[in-house]
Amino acid sequence: MRRLPLLAITGMVAVGLTLSACGSDSLEPGSGSPSSPSASTPASTGSADAALAEKVPDKIKSAGKIIVGIDASYAPNEFIGNDGKTVEGMDVDLFNAVAAKLGVTAEYQNAGFDTIILGVTGGKYDAGVSSFTINDDRKKEVNMVSYFNAGTQWVAKTGNPKNVDPNNACGLTIGVQKGTVQETDDLPLKQKACKDAGKPDITLVVQEKQDQVTADVVSGKTDAMLADSPIGLYAVKQTNGQLEAVGDIYDAAPYGFVVPKDQADFAQAIADALKALKADGTYDAVLKQWGNESGGITDFAVNP
Repeated sequence: MRRLPLLAITGMVAVGLTLSACGSDSLEPGSGSPSSPSASTPASTGSADAALAEKVPDKIKSAGKIIVGIDASYAPNEFIGNDGKTVEGMDVDLFNAVAAKLGVTAEYQNAGFDTIILGVTGGKYDAGVSSFTINDDRKKEVNMVSYFNAGTQWVAKTGNPKNVDPNNACGLTIGVQKGTVQETDDLPLKQKACKDAGKPDITLVVQEKQDQVTADVVSGKTDAMLADSPIGLYAVKQTNGQLEAVGDIYDAAPYGFVVPKDQADFAQAIADALKALKADGTYDAVLKQWGNESGGITDFAVNP
């Protein structure tokens, strides 16, 4: 990405989707959500680790909570729940468990994906949790703590009527979420390959939210989309046979929780909390609950 963010799907109709599109700084009601495993998750259990809690910045200790920027349009990793206001998902469960190990809670503030890192560097958020792929450009701005591996997956209408080939999308209309690595890194290379080969350009439809990107494929506005693998595969599952995965997952890379560049101790505390959650079984239980076991890692690290 992201990630790609994706679907806050609520329900399917014959010709499309009913979607939640939340992008403000506060959590606003959505029109619905994808199905979630359960209201009670393994991440809700656990006790604080006093040594790790000592590494939490004083501001967070005093408040008793971590203010987290998140783009809740990227199911199953982060999305608005059935109550229209609560942020749920795999990333949320994992970070809630991390916060518990650090002796605090997490408060999520919904935001545009491409504004979250700026919010962290500017002090608006204490952390960013939104399926951020770790890369060199982001590590120049913030500390990133690895917690999961994801690749890129292409998705098209069932039957692939436009014969979408991820390795040759020249002349097609492709959807992608703004600010994702798919938009900034992947597609520019594919566009250049089309030009170098004298083939028609890829027409890009860039949306602020992943749920919009997915809806465009379902409606036929775009021929296909590309997103992080958990997001793309979840979209296929949630659209009741309207979409299918095209091609193989590629360019696997770790996701990272984001904290300010000058808070190395805080970043290391998060990494150590993840190690503790791995050891006590919480980490694996969360991934299993969301069907994402294949992306699990063991080398939780700061700026890998």
